Amino acid sequence: MASRPSSRRRALAVPVGLALTASLALLPGAGTALAQDVPAASAPAAADGEQLSYVVNTSTHPATLARVEKAVAQAGGTVVVTHRKIGVIVAHSANPSFAEEMRAVRGVDSAGATRTAPLRSAGTTEVGAPQYVEEAAGAARAGAADADAEPLEGDLWGLRAIRADEAAKVNPGSARVTVAVIDTGVDDTHPDLAPNFSARQSANCVGGVADTREGAWRPYTADDYHGTHVAGTIAAARNGVGVAGVAPGVRVASIKVSEPDTSLFYPEAVICAFVFAADKGVEITNNSYYVDPYLYNCEDDADQGAVVEAVRRAARYAERKGTLHVASAGNSNHDLAADAIVDDSSPNDTVPTERTIDPSECLDLPTQLPGVVTVSATGVQDVKSYYSSYGHRVVDVAAPGGDRYQVPDTPSKNGRILSTMPNDSYAFLQGTSMASPHVAGVAALLKSEHPWASPAALQLMLKAQADNPGCPEFYDPDGNGVEDSTCEGGKNLNGFYGHGVVDALDAVE
Repeated sequence: MASRPSSRRRALAVPVGLALTASLALLPGAGTALAQDVPAASAPAAADGEQLSYVVNTSTHPATLARVEKAVAQAGGTVVVTHRKIGVIVAHSANPSFAEEMRAVRGVDSAGATRTAPLRSAGTTEVGAPQYVEEAAGAARAGAADADAEPLEGDLWGLRAIRADEAAKVNPGSARVTVAVIDTGVDDTHPDLAPNFSARQSANCVGGVADTREGAWRPYTADDYHGTHVAGTIAAARNGVGVAGVAPGVRVASIKVSEPDTSLFYPEAVICAFVFAADKGVEITNNSYYVDPYLYNCEDDADQGAVVEAVRRAARYAERKGTLHVASAGNSNHDLAADAIVDDSSPNDTVPTERTIDPSECLDLPTQLPGVVTVSATGVQDVKSYYSSYGHRVVDVAAPGGDRYQVPDTPSKNGRILSTMPNDSYAFLQGTSMASPHVAGVAALLKSEHPWASPAALQLMLKAQADNPGCPEFYDPDGNGVEDSTCEGGKNLNGFYGHGVVDALDAVE
């Protein structure tokens, strides 16, 4: 979030920092486009207002696209990129009437601003600050008590909760399967990530155009640690160093979508990421964020509705090409199946205003899009994490995301999730951001076992193999005697866990 963390967006990262010595190369880079995404230059934008970014949704017919691109210039806009396969044009304009004028153009289905703050020259779902592992510099490489375990595996209670440690002995996953981390960038120089990193499937999509230059996918600074932590949970190698991922044999890629300094994930970057992942043959994407600047995008609002349509088209395009999307449910402890939700954090790039939304018409993107696996978070006791959003028939599955109230019997006694951090470090974080990569890892194991499975088939298998703890009789995570949330549904399907907590061993057996 811009200058203040959101309880929903930021997954509690408690960096348990084993400060190792590798340096982190930072290449923020602005986009060099794929050839098919580079349109002819348009007229300069009108200079009578603040320049904003827009999406314009139209058909995929070449003649229509050409006519709408021309109309963009006539309305005082500049085409940034045209995603011809999905009929989405990203444009910049300083004309305050740009969206309204584009909506009147023949062939335009919808058009709207992707932000409320002006473009600058130049969100994640985690709760709290990182707790770094404060140990000697070589500790992550020290031998573990169990010869088959990684040095820090004693603190990886999340892997044991979904039996990923057992699954690794049967099938650690195939290097032919790639999970793309759409996030703040990944430090691929980390010794636990370098062995499994796929540079050819990585890019920087900030601004809406894929930049594939070497290192463009890396974090801007070590403070942009979120994507690196997520990547380690998915596919940290079993190499005798630090930690292990759920699927330590699969490949992991980085598609950076966070704006510098603010960590905002604007729609044009996410659209670029989905299209890029699909075109690069990525099997699974992990989405531990929500699309800024609105916590929920309401389809009856012209701007927000256009954003929903554009992101939906990109997600569907990737799904049709064989990509499964896994996404975090959010950290607001909201009931996503309720009749109404109060949102007081949107828009988060300028001045938020309180509004009451209908969750059936206002969507958390991308997690509530059709076909996306929506993930809630649990603690070590297999109970919903206190911050995790939920919802009957909205949440698909659950996974370990950490919970400071649920304390494990581990060396650190830390109930959060331990994983990789930039600069060869390790840290504990909690959030649905940490739950989603556990599910993405299990999905990667399923894809390794069933290489011809479609995204829909993978989702069905995730649900069928999940273990559901059922609704608690009284949900009081902080022990103050007040029920914090109400779980609806039965033993097989309910609002807290969906179909249940995913099971990695079942995925490979």
